[in-house]
Formats: sequence, C-alpha cells, structure tokens
Amino acid sequence: MKMFIRRDRIQTRLVTLLVIIILVGIDRLTKLLIAVNMELNSTISLIKFGDTEVLNFTHVHNTGGAFSILRGQWLFLTLMSGLLIVGLLFFLMSGRLKSKLMIIALTLVAGGGAGNLVDRVFYRYVVDFIDFRIIKFAIFNFADICVVTGVFIAVFATIREEIGNKKNKNVGDDDPVVPFEQSDDL
Repeated sequence: MKMFIRRDRIQTRLVTLLVIIILVGIDRLTKLLIAVNMELNSTISLIKFGDTEVLNFTHVHNTGGAFSILRGQWLFLTLMSGLLIVGLLFFLMSGRLKSKLMIIALTLVAGGGAGNLVDRVFYRYVVDFIDFRIIKFAIFNFADICVVTGVFIAVFATIREEIGNKKNKNVGDDDPVVPFEQSDDL
C-alpha cells in the first residue's frame, strides 16, 4: 500500500511539473506570436460591435508588476517573483498538499508566474497583449490569466475547506448545551 501511495505522489508531482512547463510554453508561444507579428504599441481589433471595440490584441511592454505597479523596478520584481515561484515549487513538490484543488491553484500561479519571470529575466519587461477595452481593464497576457485564476481557485478552496472544518466540528457536538438556569444538576 505504501508503494502505491508513494508512486501516486510521485505521479502527482511529475504531472504538476509537466503542467507548469506546458503553461510556460503556451505563455512563451503566445508572446512570441505577438512580438513577431505586431509592432510595439499596435492594435488588432478582434471583437467589435459597431464602433465599440470589445476585445483587441495590443502589443505593449510592461516594466512593472500587475496593473504596471512598481514600474521600472525590474530587479525587485524579478527577485520577488523568483523567490515566490521557488517557494511554490518546493511546497508543491513536498507532497504536503492534500487538496487537489489547491494543487491545481498553486500550479496555475507557479506556471503563470514563471512565464512572466522568463520575460523579466531575458527582456526586463513583460509582453502584454490581451486588451478588453469595453471595461477599460489593464492589458494582460496568458500568464496573468493563469495567476489570477489560480488565486481565485486558492481562495475558493480555502473557503470551502474552512466551511468543511466548521461543519465537521459542529457534527461532533452531540451534547446539547443546557443553560445554567435550566440544569437539574444542583
């Protein structure tokens, strides 16, 4: 039985690493396609209703973090994201996580973070291109989608686990609580 559990854990770790590599590969491919086929700061309209642009590809270079915060802080962003990704990888490979949902969440965060880290290390900026103009949102990329989706799943998994823990705690409370005034034990 222990061999089966160990083999299963090893398989989970290998699949996790493979998924991270695939996510980084997809991110690199999409950014390469944009960089090769679009001039910097140019836009291609993908979805349009009349004169209203909904979804565009706009090729930009982001020298900051999410929403361009810490713009120009290349070294800080590179070191912090690198440390975070290494920490996530150690945690994912440790086998401590039992929740499959949390493994998926952290895998998405690690894969997306690694995709953007590659840009920061080699170019000192991140290539962004997905542009939802109808809601005037920041321009982002595939890696950002992975990170945000992973964070949402992690929050959902944490809330779900907390609700489950509270239900399990309440199930064990078989003894009714009797107020002092109504007790016959005097």
